[in-house]
Amino acid sequence: QFLFVVTFTTFLLCCVEYDVLFANRPLNHSHAGEAAPDRGKVTLPDAVLPAAQCAQRCWIIFLLVMAAGFWLYRLVKVLCSLLSYWEIRTFYIKALNIPSDGLCSYSWQEVQARLISLQRRQQMCVHKRELTELDIYHRILRFKNYTVAMVNKSLLPVRFRLPLLGPVVFLTQGLKYNLELLLFWGPGSLFQNKWSLRPQCKRAGARRELARRL
Repeated sequence: QFLFVVTFTTFLLCCVEYDVLFANRPLNHSHAGEAAPDRGKVTLPDAVLPAAQCAQRCWIIFLLVMAAGFWLYRLVKVLCSLLSYWEIRTFYIKALNIPSDGLCSYSWQEVQARLISLQRRQQMCVHKRELTELDIYHRILRFKNYTVAMVNKSLLPVRFRLPLLGPVVFLTQGLKYNLELLLFWGPGSLFQNKWSLRPQCKRAGARRELARRL
């Protein structure tokens, strides 16, 4: 799908003469020693550049390089996800004693019970001696809980008042992506990983400087 979109988009941008296609420029159908064909319509082959001329447009290489870079980024992301999934699989098998083939028969409550029991034996979480179901939910939904709390306290700019329409809520995927990049997993975010804040974010005296930098 990705290769088709990139190839077809590049073809439409570089290899089609739109002035000919939309009849903004007359096309001479006659060839040397041949009679002009009896047709006045422009066909698709008339508007498509020859392959050699299409390839000579140097900026097509730039588009392909950009597409290849994006594809490599997605490939690295997939490989990182596979490594993460392998760690999860190993944790389920070795720590929770839940085999892969029997995972579908376990309920989430049973997985939670094994995780709480494991915490009592091995102290995986150093901040609390015993975990509860609520602690597990807070860890899984930490970023979502932060986002919901900031919306409830009107700290995120998602509510606007438009003329004639009154108050509206505006949170597109692009705006959501930028907010998450700034707050949670970007290079200057408040978190140093998926579960813990940066040490300077825990000091009350550094709040003004952190807010100014953000």
